[in-house]
Amino acid sequence: MSASPLETPRKIIHIDMDCFYAAIEVRDHPELADKPVAVGGRSSRRGVLTTCNYEARKFGCHSAMPTFKALERCPDLIVLPVRFDAYRAESKRIRAIFKRFTELIEPLSLDEAYLDVSHWRSSGYAVAQEIRREIRETTGLTASAGIACNKLLAKIASDWNKPDGQYEVSPEGVANFMTSLPVRRLWGVGRKTAQRLANLGIETCGDLQKHPLTELHRFFGKFGAELYHLSRGIDSRPVQPSRERKSVSNERTYPEDVKSFTEGIPKLQELWQELCEDLEAYHAHRRIKSAFIKLKFNDFRHTTVERQTGTPEWAIYETLFEEGWERAGERHVRLIGAGVRFQVSEDSRDRATQLTLFED
Repeated sequence: MSASPLETPRKIIHIDMDCFYAAIEVRDHPELADKPVAVGGRSSRRGVLTTCNYEARKFGCHSAMPTFKALERCPDLIVLPVRFDAYRAESKRIRAIFKRFTELIEPLSLDEAYLDVSHWRSSGYAVAQEIRREIRETTGLTASAGIACNKLLAKIASDWNKPDGQYEVSPEGVANFMTSLPVRRLWGVGRKTAQRLANLGIETCGDLQKHPLTELHRFFGKFGAELYHLSRGIDSRPVQPSRERKSVSNERTYPEDVKSFTEGIPKLQELWQELCEDLEAYHAHRRIKSAFIKLKFNDFRHTTVERQTGTPEWAIYETLFEEGWERAGERHVRLIGAGVRFQVSEDSRDRATQLTLFED
């Protein structure tokens, strides 16, 4: 393929690996082929699935599901422990493939990223096919892709033909694509927001487009303005390449609200352990400035609690969580995050980018 100068509209590709952790386990253990496989905690009723393959999903298993519930639905489910070193190694190989096509890469997690390939003369669809082919030949794993003129549409499209497929939303096809798109597919629209929209008779983006901006702002505050633009497929965010990070964190949104401090502690501890593993593997040379936790409540408000420290000790996160939980009041918690901020040199302070290891 040959490249040409940057031209508009943009060609954005969202690459999403298929069942990444579980796919690596099945590849490394061929005897698991065609069997329901999951990766996650097994030790207690508080263990949760990090991911599972499509054979397991046929039984209703999914990520963030308590392991004991998954086993109730699928007694033959094979639950394997998480091997972050193996997953990070594969992620590095895949990232190297991306760099053969573009320097404009925005990682979202170990298994997905945005790529801006606007400089290629070839169509975005053709470039995505080539990237997926190289991933398969190099790693033995499959990826799905979405191609569009912006990040919002590319991410939605990458889920359209999963697994091992791709889908393109052309610039001229955006209006038709958005009209019938369920509102729950929009960024930030969870179960409760979808229900509030349904109560207003809004099921699709086409329905949402019929409501003026002032009305949406009245019902949903600032998020109403976002809904107004998202429902029309409008997203001007550029692909932001990874540079020196100001912080590193991970977070999870839970399918059921966390209703007590005691219930939340093991969830935070799991996030903290993953954070420590990532710091040791990739950021051992960085000086830590502070530790923080993030909580998002069931009314979609959120809070961050932070403390200066040079080491990410568990006792600090437990204290931060206790302070954050006091802010919850009568509310339940739907998202928990844990992270650190780094000491950043003056010459890179304005360039640093915060990334999360996991996304809902």
